[in-house]
Amino acid sequence: MVEPSAFRGVIDFMAALGVYDIILPFLLVFTLIFAILEKTRILGTEEINKVILPKKNLNTIVALSIAFFVIASVQIVSIISQVMANVSLIIVLSVCFLMMVGVFYKEGEFNFTRDHPTFTKIFVILSFIGLVLIFLNAMGWLTYISWLISYWNADSAASIFFFAILIGFIYFIIKEPSKEKPVSLSK
Repeated sequence: MVEPSAFRGVIDFMAALGVYDIILPFLLVFTLIFAILEKTRILGTEEINKVILPKKNLNTIVALSIAFFVIASVQIVSIISQVMANVSLIIVLSVCFLMMVGVFYKEGEFNFTRDHPTFTKIFVILSFIGLVLIFLNAMGWLTYISWLISYWNADSAASIFFFAILIGFIYFIIKEPSKEKPVSLSK
């Protein structure tokens, strides 16, 4: 039997300290929220030495608050952990695929986006669909989708069709008339 290595002990120790379920999710959420607030300047700007800068103090408080709310929820932290692990797997698989494609080209000759724009778009769309499926699976929503598919029949299709017509009819009744001037045919 193979004995566990010292590094496995370090990983287990960090897990016992809460690095994976408290510290890393906190840092991730804080960094993302803070970066978004700094970039968008939603909370305002201030002028320091004739340079307009975002209000770092407000951005920091809001990012800290949101990060603390996130780590207070065990369910959100588990979703973040599961999603980040799966997204990392997709990134590794994508890099492996690109390395495999790169084996067949000379150095400097291969530009994926320039040489294969349609394939690049398909690759990005498939990656986005994979990301959406990862999020849906992490939140447990794929079980509901599979439940809906298993009970799909003519009655459910007719119900959806009926509700679509009903919503369209309601929209037709309550929509605002266009404010454009009618075109006159007479001179």
